[in-house]
Amino acid sequence: MSETLSVRVPDGTKEKLDRIGEASRRTRSFLASEAIASFIERELALIEGLEAGLADMRAGDVLDHDEAMRRVRRAITARPPE
Repeated sequence: MSETLSVRVPDGTKEKLDRIGEASRRTRSFLASEAIASFIERELALIEGLEAGLADMRAGDVLDHDEAMRRVRRAITARPPE
């Protein structure tokens, strides 16, 4: 199932979308839908991460900057070479 959504885009965006559509053999609608879905997933992941961090902070589950940096450096040093 799907719903129709009308959007306004900056000048030139529609033409760029058409170029991508021609190259990928996809419709403008498909590409726009995929782009919006990708944006939404990325933004929701950021929001959820921030909300989790704020909940940790309110619960007192935090590290000071120096300790956090020590742990980061330790993790980098312990990482096996590729």
